[in-house]
Amino acid sequence: DKREREGEKSIMSFLIPPPTYGMVADDIYRSGHPTLLNFSFLETLKLSTIVSLTPGGASDEKLKTFAEEQKITLIELVDSKSLNPWKPISEEVVVECLHLILDQDRLPILLMSRQGRHRAGTVVGCLRKLQRWNLASIFEEYHKYSARKFRSQNEQFIELFDTDLVNVPSDHPLL
Repeated sequence: DKREREGEKSIMSFLIPPPTYGMVADDIYRSGHPTLLNFSFLETLKLSTIVSLTPGGASDEKLKTFAEEQKITLIELVDSKSLNPWKPISEEVVVECLHLILDQDRLPILLMSRQGRHRAGTVVGCLRKLQRWNLASIFEEYHKYSARKFRSQNEQFIELFDTDLVNVPSDHPLL
């Protein structure tokens, strides 16, 4: 048992980012679901909030313990009507997540989904649309993180997303 704890400590001394980790903007990050190996890296981000876009993602005991120890608010945003991972993320979840991202009191914030590809990528794509990026650049970023496993339904969701659903002051630092 002591040897196992020492082994965990030596592993934890490395800074290993979670899968598909990326910086979206100052104090806004995205990734796949972190594991014990990634917690030392996440500590360096001094997170205030972690948003899980994966059903059950916030119920991971190790992640819950990490969040409690680091005084990080852990939020699970999922569409309770559709827990199917192949269904696109709902508009309601995207809008709620964007409001969390835009809330300066929630920063630094990490958006995570199972692999950090589709759900996190869709939210980031909609954020980019709020920032008035052109669609080609939005899709290029989505493809970069989806590792050639992009879903055209997510691209269509981003393209048709109504940015008027998100109330953002014109002087917000992200815009």
